[in-house]
Amino acid sequence: MDQLFGNLKGFFKTNFTYTDNSIFRLHYKATVAILIAFSILVTGRQYIGDPIDCITKDSVPTDILDTFCWIHTTFSMPDAWNKRVGVEVPYPGIDKSSNGSQKRVYHAYYQWVCFVLFLQAALFYVPRYIWKMVEGGRIKNLVLGLDNPILGDAAKVSGRRLLVEYLMVNRNNHNLYFWVYSLAELLNFCNVIGQMFLMDYFLGGEFSKYGAEVLNFTQWSQEVRYDPMIRVFPRLTKCIFHMYGSSGDIQRHDAMCILPINIINEKIYVFLWFWFIFMAIVSGGVLVYRAATLFLPSFRARVTKSKGRLANRERLERIIEHSKIGDWLILHMVCKNIDALNFRDLINDYYESLYETKSEP
Repeated sequence: MDQLFGNLKGFFKTNFTYTDNSIFRLHYKATVAILIAFSILVTGRQYIGDPIDCITKDSVPTDILDTFCWIHTTFSMPDAWNKRVGVEVPYPGIDKSSNGSQKRVYHAYYQWVCFVLFLQAALFYVPRYIWKMVEGGRIKNLVLGLDNPILGDAAKVSGRRLLVEYLMVNRNNHNLYFWVYSLAELLNFCNVIGQMFLMDYFLGGEFSKYGAEVLNFTQWSQEVRYDPMIRVFPRLTKCIFHMYGSSGDIQRHDAMCILPINIINEKIYVFLWFWFIFMAIVSGGVLVYRAATLFLPSFRARVTKSKGRLANRERLERIIEHSKIGDWLILHMVCKNIDALNFRDLINDYYESLYETKSEP
Protein backbone atom coordinates (compact mmCIF):
# COMPACT_ATOMS: atom_id res chain seq x y z
CA MET A 1 0.00 0.00 0.00
CA ASP A 2 2.89 2.33 0.77
CA GLN A 3 4.17 1.77 -2.77
CA LEU A 4 0.88 3.08 -4.14
CA PHE A 5 0.48 6.14 -1.96
CA GLY A 6 4.01 6.89 -0.75
CA ASN A 7 4.54 9.73 -3.24
CA LEU A 8 1.43 11.55 -1.99
CA LYS A 9 3.14 12.42 1.30
CA GLY A 10 4.57 15.51 -0.36
CA PHE A 11 1.11 17.10 -0.52
CA PHE A 12 1.02 17.25 3.27
CA LYS A 13 4.42 18.78 3.90
CA THR A 14 4.19 21.96 5.95
CA ASN A 15 5.18 25.14 4.14
CA PHE A 16 7.21 27.64 6.12
CA THR A 17 5.81 30.59 4.16
CA TYR A 18 2.04 30.92 3.86
CA THR A 19 0.64 32.86 0.92
CA ASP A 20 -2.95 31.67 1.27
CA ASN A 21 -5.42 30.44 3.88
CA SER A 22 -6.33 27.01 5.25
CA ILE A 23 -9.42 26.65 3.02
CA PHE A 24 -7.32 27.40 -0.06
CA ARG A 25 -4.90 24.66 1.04
CA LEU A 26 -7.79 22.20 1.36
CA HIS A 27 -8.31 22.63 -2.38
CA TYR A 28 -4.81 22.13 -3.72
CA LYS A 29 -3.38 19.91 -0.99
CA ALA A 30 -6.04 17.74 0.65
CA THR A 31 -8.48 17.46 -2.25
CA VAL A 32 -5.81 16.92 -4.90
CA ALA A 33 -4.15 14.23 -2.75
CA ILE A 34 -7.52 12.52 -2.13
CA LEU A 35 -8.45 12.46 -5.81
CA ILE A 36 -5.06 11.19 -6.94
CA ALA A 37 -5.13 8.52 -4.21
CA PHE A 38 -8.55 7.37 -5.42
CA SER A 39 -7.35 7.38 -9.04
CA ILE A 40 -4.43 5.15 -8.07
CA LEU A 41 -6.62 2.91 -5.92
CA VAL A 42 -9.05 1.95 -8.70
CA THR A 43 -6.10 0.78 -10.84
CA GLY A 44 -4.59 -1.39 -8.08
CA ARG A 45 -5.61 -4.87 -9.18
CA GLN A 46 -3.61 -6.51 -6.41
CA TYR A 47 -6.17 -5.12 -3.93
CA ILE A 48 -9.47 -5.54 -5.84
CA GLY A 49 -8.63 -8.33 -8.29
CA ASP A 50 -9.86 -8.25 -11.87
CA PRO A 51 -12.20 -5.31 -12.51
CA ILE A 52 -14.72 -7.59 -14.28
CA ASP A 53 -15.49 -11.33 -14.32
CA CYS A 54 -18.25 -12.66 -16.57
CA ILE A 55 -20.17 -15.91 -16.18
CA THR A 56 -21.63 -17.91 -19.07
CA LYS A 57 -22.54 -21.54 -19.77
CA ASP A 58 -21.60 -21.21 -23.43
CA SER A 59 -18.32 -22.04 -25.14
CA VAL A 60 -17.04 -18.46 -25.28
CA PRO A 61 -13.58 -18.26 -23.61
CA THR A 62 -13.83 -16.43 -20.30
CA ASP A 63 -10.95 -14.02 -20.92
CA ILE A 64 -12.41 -13.00 -24.29
CA LEU A 65 -15.84 -12.46 -22.76
CA ASP A 66 -14.38 -10.41 -19.91
CA THR A 67 -12.47 -8.19 -22.31
CA PHE A 68 -15.45 -7.75 -24.62
CA CYS A 69 -17.87 -6.82 -21.83
CA TRP A 70 -15.36 -4.42 -20.28
CA ILE A 71 -14.79 -2.61 -23.57
CA HIS A 72 -18.35 -2.68 -24.93
CA THR A 73 -20.10 -1.97 -21.60
CA THR A 74 -22.59 -3.97 -19.57
CA PHE A 75 -26.18 -3.11 -18.72
CA SER A 76 -28.87 -3.37 -16.04
CA MET A 77 -32.66 -3.60 -16.26
CA PRO A 78 -34.27 -0.63 -14.42
CA ASP A 79 -37.60 -2.47 -14.11
CA ALA A 80 -35.85 -5.08 -11.98
CA TRP A 81 -34.59 -2.75 -9.25
CA ASN A 82 -37.70 -3.04 -7.10
CA LYS A 83 -38.51 -6.70 -7.71
CA ARG A 84 -38.05 -9.27 -4.96
CA VAL A 85 -34.62 -10.85 -5.01
CA GLY A 86 -34.68 -14.64 -5.11
CA VAL A 87 -38.34 -14.73 -6.12
CA GLU A 88 -38.76 -12.54 -9.19
CA VAL A 89 -35.14 -11.72 -10.03
CA PRO A 90 -31.77 -13.24 -9.04
CA TYR A 91 -30.28 -9.87 -8.15
CA PRO A 92 -31.40 -6.20 -8.24
CA GLY A 93 -31.21 -4.92 -11.81
CA ILE A 94 -30.87 -8.39 -13.36
CA ASP A 95 -33.81 -9.79 -15.33
CA LYS A 96 -34.64 -11.59 -18.57
CA SER A 97 -33.79 -9.53 -21.64
CA SER A 98 -34.30 -12.05 -24.45
CA ASN A 99 -37.19 -10.19 -26.10
CA GLY A 100 -35.27 -6.92 -26.17
CA SER A 101 -38.35 -4.88 -25.26
CA GLN A 102 -37.32 -3.99 -21.73
CA LYS A 103 -35.47 -0.78 -21.02
CA ARG A 104 -31.74 -1.08 -20.45
CA VAL A 105 -29.28 1.17 -18.67
CA TYR A 106 -25.74 0.76 -19.98
CA HIS A 107 -22.70 1.16 -17.74
CA ALA A 108 -19.48 2.41 -19.29
CA TYR A 109 -18.23 4.95 -16.76
CA TYR A 110 -16.15 2.43 -14.80
CA GLN A 111 -13.63 2.44 -17.64
CA TRP A 112 -13.07 6.15 -17.14
CA VAL A 113 -13.18 6.58 -13.36
CA CYS A 114 -9.40 6.69 -12.86
CA PHE A 115 -8.98 9.23 -15.68
CA VAL A 116 -11.83 11.44 -14.50
CA LEU A 117 -10.51 11.45 -10.94
CA PHE A 118 -7.07 12.47 -12.16
CA LEU A 119 -8.59 15.22 -14.32
CA GLN A 120 -10.51 16.49 -11.30
CA ALA A 121 -7.29 16.59 -9.28
CA ALA A 122 -5.61 18.66 -12.01
CA LEU A 123 -8.55 21.09 -12.09
CA PHE A 124 -8.33 21.58 -8.33
CA TYR A 125 -4.71 22.63 -8.71
CA VAL A 126 -5.34 25.22 -11.44
CA PRO A 127 -6.28 28.14 -9.08
CA ARG A 128 -3.20 27.41 -6.98
CA TYR A 129 -1.01 27.40 -10.09
CA ILE A 130 -2.39 30.77 -11.25
CA TRP A 131 -1.88 32.30 -7.82
CA LYS A 132 1.61 30.84 -7.47
CA MET A 133 2.69 32.30 -10.82
CA VAL A 134 1.47 35.79 -9.87
CA GLU A 135 2.68 35.67 -6.28
CA GLY A 136 6.15 34.62 -7.45
CA GLY A 137 7.63 34.07 -3.98
CA ARG A 138 7.13 37.71 -2.98
CA ILE A 139 6.06 37.02 0.61
CA LYS A 140 8.92 34.55 1.12
CA ASN A 141 11.39 37.25 0.04
CA LEU A 142 9.74 39.86 2.26
CA VAL A 143 10.02 37.77 5.41
CA LEU A 144 13.79 38.47 5.49
CA GLY A 145 14.38 36.10 8.41
CA LEU A 146 11.89 37.89 10.66
CA ASP A 147 10.01 34.63 11.20
CA ASN A 148 12.83 33.64 13.56
CA PRO A 149 12.05 34.80 17.13
CA ILE A 150 15.71 34.58 18.21
CA LEU A 151 17.19 36.62 15.37
CA GLY A 152 19.97 38.97 16.37
CA ASP A 153 19.12 42.64 17.01
CA ALA A 154 21.15 43.90 14.07
CA ALA A 155 19.50 41.44 11.69
CA LYS A 156 16.05 42.38 13.04
CA VAL A 157 16.65 46.08 12.53
CA SER A 158 18.08 45.52 9.06
CA GLY A 159 15.19 43.24 8.06
CA ARG A 160 12.54 45.67 9.31
CA ARG A 161 14.24 48.59 7.59
CA LEU A 162 14.30 46.81 4.25
CA LEU A 163 10.70 45.68 4.64
CA VAL A 164 9.47 49.15 5.57
CA GLU A 165 11.38 50.60 2.64
CA TYR A 166 9.67 48.12 0.31
CA LEU A 167 6.22 48.95 1.72
CA MET A 168 6.84 52.67 1.34
CA VAL A 169 8.24 52.52 -2.19
CA ASN A 170 5.54 50.14 -3.46
CA ARG A 171 2.63 51.70 -1.62
CA ASN A 172 -0.64 51.60 -3.64
CA ASN A 173 0.90 49.22 -6.19
CA HIS A 174 -0.43 45.89 -4.88
CA ASN A 175 -4.06 45.95 -5.96
CA LEU A 176 -3.43 43.42 -8.74
CA TYR A 177 -2.02 41.11 -6.07
CA PHE A 178 -5.32 41.24 -4.19
CA TRP A 179 -7.52 40.81 -7.26
CA VAL A 180 -5.63 37.76 -8.53
CA TYR A 181 -5.81 36.18 -5.08
CA SER A 182 -9.55 36.88 -4.93
CA LEU A 183 -9.94 35.46 -8.43
CA ALA A 184 -8.17 32.27 -7.32
CA GLU A 185 -10.59 31.95 -4.39
CA LEU A 186 -13.53 32.49 -6.73
CA LEU A 187 -12.12 29.84 -9.08
CA ASN A 188 -11.90 27.44 -6.13
CA PHE A 189 -15.61 27.88 -5.46
CA CYS A 190 -16.62 27.66 -9.12
CA ASN A 191 -14.42 24.60 -9.56
CA VAL A 192 -16.14 22.73 -6.71
CA ILE A 193 -19.63 23.56 -7.99
CA GLY A 194 -18.65 22.79 -11.59
CA GLN A 195 -17.14 19.45 -10.64
CA MET A 196 -20.31 18.45 -8.80
CA PHE A 197 -22.21 18.99 -12.06
CA LEU A 198 -19.44 17.15 -13.93
CA MET A 199 -19.76 14.10 -11.70
CA ASP A 200 -23.53 14.22 -11.95
CA TYR A 201 -23.28 14.16 -15.74
CA PHE A 202 -20.60 11.46 -15.62
CA LEU A 203 -22.81 9.21 -13.48
CA GLY A 204 -25.93 9.76 -15.55
CA GLY A 205 -27.60 12.28 -13.24
CA GLU A 206 -27.25 10.11 -10.12
CA PHE A 207 -24.51 11.95 -8.23
CA SER A 208 -26.64 14.93 -7.11
CA LYS A 209 -28.88 12.68 -4.98
CA TYR A 210 -26.38 9.91 -4.31
CA GLY A 211 -25.36 10.77 -0.75
CA ALA A 212 -28.91 11.65 0.31
CA GLU A 213 -30.23 8.29 -0.90
CA VAL A 214 -27.48 6.44 0.92
CA LEU A 215 -28.43 8.26 4.14
CA ASN A 216 -32.11 7.39 3.64
CA PHE A 217 -31.32 3.75 2.87
CA THR A 218 -32.11 2.51 6.39
CA GLN A 219 -35.64 3.95 6.22
CA TRP A 220 -36.67 2.02 3.11
CA SER A 221 -39.23 -0.81 3.23
CA GLN A 222 -37.62 -4.19 3.86
CA GLU A 223 -39.65 -5.80 1.07
CA VAL A 224 -38.15 -3.71 -1.70
CA ARG A 225 -35.06 -2.50 0.10
CA TYR A 226 -31.78 -2.56 -1.80
CA ASP A 227 -28.59 -0.61 -1.40
CA PRO A 228 -28.96 2.50 -3.63
CA MET A 229 -25.23 2.39 -4.30
CA ILE A 230 -25.65 -0.72 -6.45
CA ARG A 231 -27.97 1.13 -8.83
CA VAL A 232 -25.26 3.69 -9.53
CA PHE A 233 -22.39 1.20 -9.23
CA PRO A 234 -23.92 -2.23 -9.89
CA ARG A 235 -21.92 -5.19 -8.71
CA LEU A 236 -23.68 -7.61 -11.04
CA THR A 237 -24.72 -6.68 -14.60
CA LYS A 238 -25.58 -8.31 -17.90
CA CYS A 239 -23.68 -8.54 -21.17
CA ILE A 240 -24.64 -9.84 -24.62
CA PHE A 241 -21.96 -11.34 -26.87
CA HIS A 242 -22.70 -12.22 -30.51
CA MET A 243 -20.58 -14.47 -32.67
CA TYR A 244 -20.88 -16.75 -35.70
CA GLY A 245 -21.71 -20.40 -35.08
CA SER A 246 -20.29 -23.38 -36.94
CA SER A 247 -22.93 -23.05 -39.70
CA GLY A 248 -22.42 -19.33 -40.16
CA ASP A 249 -25.50 -18.19 -38.23
CA ILE A 250 -25.22 -15.45 -35.60
CA GLN A 251 -25.40 -16.83 -32.06
CA ARG A 252 -26.36 -14.80 -29.00
CA HIS A 253 -24.50 -15.48 -25.77
CA ASP A 254 -26.00 -14.05 -22.59
CA ALA A 255 -23.67 -13.50 -19.64
CA MET A 256 -23.78 -12.07 -16.13
CA CYS A 257 -20.75 -10.00 -15.11
CA ILE A 258 -19.44 -9.33 -11.63
CA LEU A 259 -17.81 -5.91 -11.23
CA PRO A 260 -15.51 -5.95 -8.16
CA ILE A 261 -14.22 -2.52 -9.19
CA ASN A 262 -17.58 -1.02 -8.23
CA ILE A 263 -17.08 -2.02 -4.60
CA ILE A 264 -14.31 0.60 -4.59
CA ASN A 265 -16.10 3.10 -6.84
CA GLU A 266 -19.23 3.28 -4.69
CA LYS A 267 -17.22 4.09 -1.56
CA ILE A 268 -15.17 6.67 -3.41
CA TYR A 269 -18.18 8.58 -4.66
CA VAL A 270 -20.05 8.43 -1.35
CA PHE A 271 -17.03 10.08 0.25
CA LEU A 272 -16.70 12.60 -2.59
CA TRP A 273 -20.38 13.53 -2.30
CA PHE A 274 -19.95 14.61 1.32
CA TRP A 275 -16.48 16.09 0.73
CA PHE A 276 -17.63 18.26 -2.17
CA ILE A 277 -20.67 19.48 -0.23
CA PHE A 278 -18.32 20.47 2.61
CA MET A 279 -15.87 22.15 0.23
CA ALA A 280 -18.65 24.08 -1.52
CA ILE A 281 -19.93 25.42 1.82
CA VAL A 282 -16.55 26.51 3.17
CA SER A 283 -15.48 27.94 -0.20
CA GLY A 284 -18.68 29.99 -0.32
CA GLY A 285 -17.90 31.22 3.20
CA VAL A 286 -14.45 32.32 2.00
CA LEU A 287 -16.08 34.49 -0.70
CA VAL A 288 -18.27 36.16 1.93
CA TYR A 289 -15.17 36.75 4.04
CA ARG A 290 -13.32 38.19 1.03
CA ALA A 291 -16.20 40.54 0.25
CA ALA A 292 -16.09 41.76 3.86
CA THR A 293 -12.38 42.53 3.60
CA LEU A 294 -13.00 44.37 0.34
CA PHE A 295 -15.79 46.67 1.54
CA LEU A 296 -15.05 47.03 5.27
CA PRO A 297 -11.62 48.51 6.16
CA SER A 298 -12.42 48.09 9.86
CA PHE A 299 -12.89 44.37 9.29
CA ARG A 300 -9.45 44.18 7.67
CA ALA A 301 -7.93 45.72 10.77
CA ARG A 302 -9.66 43.21 13.05
CA VAL A 303 -8.50 40.30 10.91
CA THR A 304 -4.87 41.42 10.93
CA LYS A 305 -5.02 42.30 14.62
CA SER A 306 -6.15 38.76 15.40
CA LYS A 307 -2.90 37.51 13.84
CA GLY A 308 -0.59 40.21 15.20
CA ARG A 309 -1.94 40.58 18.73
CA LEU A 310 1.11 42.41 20.06
CA ALA A 311 0.93 45.25 17.53
CA ASN A 312 -0.33 48.67 18.63
CA ARG A 313 -4.05 48.66 17.82
CA GLU A 314 -4.39 52.37 17.02
CA ARG A 315 -1.36 52.43 14.75
CA LEU A 316 -2.35 49.23 12.96
CA GLU A 317 -5.91 50.45 12.38
CA ARG A 318 -4.73 53.82 11.07
CA ILE A 319 -2.26 52.19 8.67
CA ILE A 320 -4.87 49.80 7.30
CA GLU A 321 -7.66 52.37 7.04
CA HIS A 322 -5.41 54.58 4.90
CA SER A 323 -4.03 51.74 2.76
CA LYS A 324 -5.45 50.31 -0.41
CA ILE A 325 -6.74 46.75 -0.39
CA GLY A 326 -3.62 45.30 -2.03
CA ASP A 327 -1.29 46.92 0.51
CA TRP A 328 -3.40 45.48 3.32
CA LEU A 329 -3.16 41.96 1.84
CA ILE A 330 0.64 42.20 1.62
CA LEU A 331 0.79 43.41 5.23
CA HIS A 332 -1.58 40.66 6.34
CA MET A 333 0.47 37.98 4.58
CA VAL A 334 3.63 39.32 6.21
CA CYS A 335 1.86 39.23 9.58
CA LYS A 336 1.01 35.55 9.10
CA ASN A 337 4.64 34.66 8.43
CA ILE A 338 6.80 36.64 10.84
CA ASP A 339 7.21 36.49 14.59
CA ALA A 340 4.64 38.45 16.64
CA LEU A 341 7.30 40.61 18.32
CA ASN A 342 8.90 41.42 15.00
CA PHE A 343 5.50 42.34 13.54
CA ARG A 344 4.86 44.66 16.48
CA ASP A 345 8.14 46.48 15.84
CA LEU A 346 7.49 46.49 12.08
CA ILE A 347 4.16 48.27 12.59
CA ASN A 348 5.84 50.87 14.78
CA ASP A 349 8.60 51.48 12.21
CA TYR A 350 6.13 51.55 9.31
CA TYR A 351 3.81 53.93 11.14
CA GLU A 352 6.62 56.34 11.93
CA SER A 353 7.99 56.24 8.39
CA LEU A 354 4.57 56.61 6.85
CA TYR A 355 3.34 59.57 8.84
CA GLU A 356 6.70 61.30 9.13
CA THR A 357 6.79 61.21 5.31
CA LYS A 358 3.26 62.61 5.16
CA SER A 359 4.07 65.44 7.55
CA GLU A 360 7.06 66.64 5.53
CA PRO A 361 6.49 69.96 3.70
